[in-house]
This record gives sequence, structure tokens and C-alpha cells, in this order.
Amino acid sequence: MGNNVILVSILVGIIGIITGVIMMVIAGRLGISRANTIAKNVIEESNIKADGIIRQATLDGKQQVYEMKLQAEKEIKEAKASLQSTENKLARREDTLNLRDETLIAKEKQIDEKDRLATSKLTNLEKMEVDLQSRIDNQIVVLERIANMSASEAKAELMDAVEKKSVKDIALFLRDQEEEAKAKAADQARNIIALAIQRYAQEETIDRTVSVVALPSEDMKGRIIGREGRNIHAIEQLTGVDLIIDDTPDIITVSCFDPIRREIARLSLEALIRDGRIQPGRIEEVVEKVTNEMDETIMKIGDEAVFKLGIGKIDREIIKLIGRLRYRYSYGQNVLQHSIEVATFAGIMAAELGLNQTLAKRAGLLHDIGKALDFEQEGTHIELGARIAKKYKEHPLVINAIESHHGEVPAAGIIPQLVEAADTLSAARPGARFESMEAYIKRLEQLEKIANEFDGVERSYAIQAGREIRIMVKPEKVDDISMVKIAQDIREKIENEMTYPGQIKVTLIRETRVNELAK
Repeated sequence: MGNNVILVSILVGIIGIITGVIMMVIAGRLGISRANTIAKNVIEESNIKADGIIRQATLDGKQQVYEMKLQAEKEIKEAKASLQSTENKLARREDTLNLRDETLIAKEKQIDEKDRLATSKLTNLEKMEVDLQSRIDNQIVVLERIANMSASEAKAELMDAVEKKSVKDIALFLRDQEEEAKAKAADQARNIIALAIQRYAQEETIDRTVSVVALPSEDMKGRIIGREGRNIHAIEQLTGVDLIIDDTPDIITVSCFDPIRREIARLSLEALIRDGRIQPGRIEEVVEKVTNEMDETIMKIGDEAVFKLGIGKIDREIIKLIGRLRYRYSYGQNVLQHSIEVATFAGIMAAELGLNQTLAKRAGLLHDIGKALDFEQEGTHIELGARIAKKYKEHPLVINAIESHHGEVPAAGIIPQLVEAADTLSAARPGARFESMEAYIKRLEQLEKIANEFDGVERSYAIQAGREIRIMVKPEKVDDISMVKIAQDIREKIENEMTYPGQIKVTLIRETRVNELAK
């Protein structure tokens, strides 16, 4: 019984195993069949898509080939048209060249014919010239025999007569033209200048360089000198000036060619005297402070001058130079005040003449800008001023006004001429300038010497402080007409050889006196 159970169990197990194997085999076959079906479907779909892609690619290729064919045909047509146009141009040019060639050949023939005729005429003229010269020589011999005078003598006498007549005619013409010009221009110029001066009328004060510092007592001189001169040495070294301490009571003289440094030294000394602490360390502090304040003051002065004249924007470096002119003097006249006057005069005259008033003021203000640097750089104030104006790209008329206001360069327009006239007005006013007695006497002597050098001048006198030269001429040598030319020659020589403020009037006097004694 037990064995049967075991056998049954074994049989059941074997049958289960066989059934499982059979089931696995059946399931495997069923899975393979499904996979094959799916694979087949995928392959069929891929083939369909591939056929579509191939057909589309074939169509695209045919389209591109068609478009390329059309483009090639278009380019070929354009090339043919361009080639045809070029051929037509070449044909027309060839026709033109042929026509020009024919024309040149015809002209060459004409030129050859004219050359032949000209050669023939030239040969005839040479023969005629030889014949005419022979006749002239014969006539000259006859004339010399009749006049008892050689040809050269007769020519010289004729030229001398013509020259004398020409000089008189020229002098008469110049006198007439001068009188006519003066008659037309004198009234207008007088009115414009009078109006400019009247509108600028102000109280004129002449400032001079302050080079003396007042002391509260004589003891202060010793304190400024310091032990072994260390204080005065420190001041001179820091400011670049010379302090002159002599027996003059209660003053110290500050000496320096640079007006800015002289002003810094003066202000520093006054500050030290007020403070009372005079020692090298304190001196250095005060000088540094005064120097900084001086820079600010200079800029402020320049800004005020530009604002007062209303000339618009101007470079800061030029404004600084304008402020420096406040401490520069020429013949005792303050250069900044003089420049402002010139700008004002030029602006008023420009307005009266309908010109650019702002440009005229600008040129007037900057005409002496070189004097802010002429004591520390090489060159005249005109050269330095023109260099500054060009550096900061000022207007060409401003540059020309700077270069021409002393007549060294011709004026390039009316505005530079107005600046020159305004400069003369400002400098020539009574009391505007002064010069040393030695220079004054030397100028008068040079003026009289120039006048006495001319032939026919008997004597001359410089009057009105050298602003007029009166010349007495010899009546037997100089007539009324020749006086005009002599006056012009003297004027030109004075302008070329002398340096003087304002203007000099040249007056010639010709006087004939006849005396008889009644008995």
C-alpha cells in the first residue's frame, strides 16, 4: 500500500514534469510566431517608408537639376548680352578712333602748310628787319650829325625828362587819391572811433607793479632776515625772488622779473608779518598756501574777464593765461585792463560795421596773450600768442589778429584791422602808458634823425611828446608836389625802423619868404 502510494506519487510527478515541458514548448512556439509577425510588419513598414524617401529624393533631385539648368541658361544669356554690349562698344570706339585718325591726318596737313607759310613769312621778316635796321642806323647817324649828340646821350636825356614828369604825375595822383580817400573815410572813421570811446568811457586808473612791502617797525627787518639769514634765504628760495633790505625805513623791496612770483612773495611776506611767526617751516606753509590761492585767484580773474566781455566758451588754459595778465605790465599799463579795452573797442566798432562782434571781442582780448609767457619762454609775445591760439584751435582771424596787431604780418580781414586800431586807441590815450626819460629822449632823437636823412629837409622838430614830427623843407629843392612823396617815405621809414606807442603824425612845411627894405 505504501509502495503504491509512492509509485502513484512518482507517476504524478513525472506526468507533471512532462506536462510542464509540453506546456513550455507550446508557449515558446507561440511566442516565436508572434515575434515573427511583428518583425514582418516592421520590415514591411520600413520598406514602404524607404520607397517613399527614395521617391521624394528622386523628385527633389530632378527639381534641383531643373533649377540649375534654368540658372545656367540665364547666366549664359546674360554673358551673351554682356559680350554683345562689349562688342558694340568696341565697334563704336573703333569707329571713333578711325574718325579721330582721319581728323588728325587732316590737321597735320594743315599744320604742315601753316608751318611752311610761317617759315616763309619769318624769312621775309628777317630780311625786312635787316633792311629796317640799316635804315635806322643811317637815320641815327644823320640825327647825331644834326643834333651834335650821341644816341645814348639823347636816350638818357629823354628818360630823365620822362622820369621827372612821371614822378610829378604820380605825386599828383597820390595826393588827389589821398585827399579823396580822406574826405570819404575821415568822417566815418571819426564817428566810429568816437562812438567806441564814448561808449567805453570809464575812469582810468593806472596800476603799477607793487614791489614794496611796508613793515610795522624796523625790528621786523631783523626777524625777516632771521638767524644767519635763514628766514630770508628760505623766502628767496621758495618764491624765486630777491629781497632787498637796505637803510630805507620800514620797507622791504621785492625784486623779480616774474610778476607772478613777485606777487606771491609780496602776499607771503604780508601774511607772515601779520602772523608774527617767521621761521622756515612757517614760511614754507605760508608760501604754499599763497601759491594755491594765487592759482585760484588767477582762474577767477580770467573767468570774470571772459564773462564780462561775453565771448562764450574758451579753453581753461587760455583763461588761466588771461588771469596771469592781471600781474603783467607794459609801459606801466596793466596788460589785462588793456586787453579788455581793446576787446571792447573792437567789439563796438565791429557792431557799427555789421561784423561779428563776439569774434572781434575774442580777438581783442587774446591779442596780447603771449605777454603772459614772454618773461619765462623764448620768443616775442606775438610768436608766443600765435602759438597758443593755434594750439587751442582758435579762429583763423583771431590768430591773424595776434600776428598782425603790430604790423609784422598783413591783416587778413577787417576784424584784425579793427583789433590793431583798438590796440592803438588803448595804448595812445593820454596817461595810459609811460616810459623812462632816457628811452623818451632816445626816441625823439631817432625820430628827428630819420627826418633829417632825406634830401631837401632843412630841419625837423619832434613835438607833442614824440607824437608828431614837423619838418621844414628847402623851397628851392622841394616843390609842393614832391612834398607828398617825401612825407610818405618818411612815414614808411619811421614804421619800419622805430618802435613807439600809438601813432606819429608827419607834417612837412614849405615856406618861401621874400623881404624888401623900404627906404
